[in-house]
Amino acid sequence: MSIDMFIEPDKDPRTEPPTRGGERETLAGFLRWHRETLELKCSGLDAAALATRSVEPSSMSLLGLLRHMADVERSWFRRFMAGQDAPPLFYSKEDPDGEFDGARPDPALVAEAWQAWREEIAFADQFVAAAPDLDVLGQRRDASRGPMSLRWVLNHMIEEYARHNGHADLIREAIDGATGD
Repeated sequence: MSIDMFIEPDKDPRTEPPTRGGERETLAGFLRWHRETLELKCSGLDAAALATRSVEPSSMSLLGLLRHMADVERSWFRRFMAGQDAPPLFYSKEDPDGEFDGARPDPALVAEAWQAWREEIAFADQFVAAAPDLDVLGQRRDASRGPMSLRWVLNHMIEEYARHNGHADLIREAIDGATGD
């Protein structure tokens, strides 16, 4: 193992997606793996490290990414798919970058972000498991795309995590030199 890797490959806590599962199981498996990847990239850091900004003038940080992904999960699964009145947790019209700008080195903010992220994932996982199939349409229409299926949302969430996990790789490496597998 390289001294600066997150974890030895044989101790990787992430669950591999199924190699021969059905479509729902495969999509859910890749989404779970990417969620676990973000969690792994944030592991072992204190509030100050999690709130460390990537590069000026960006306000992106690992804590900001965690808060952002909690709101992304909330938006797609609670608001769009389930049709719930679920306002954003970490940003607003008045503060559109609140997810990142509000990410400060405060242990209470870190705990709040982890709790929100885990709650939104639990809701999303329950929604996906209960859906009759992947063709179910969201209860709300996307302003630019119109109605969208659960299949589209799952693929989009995988893409969203994949992109931000790339950001998380670079931020984590800048914090302590740790790199991912």
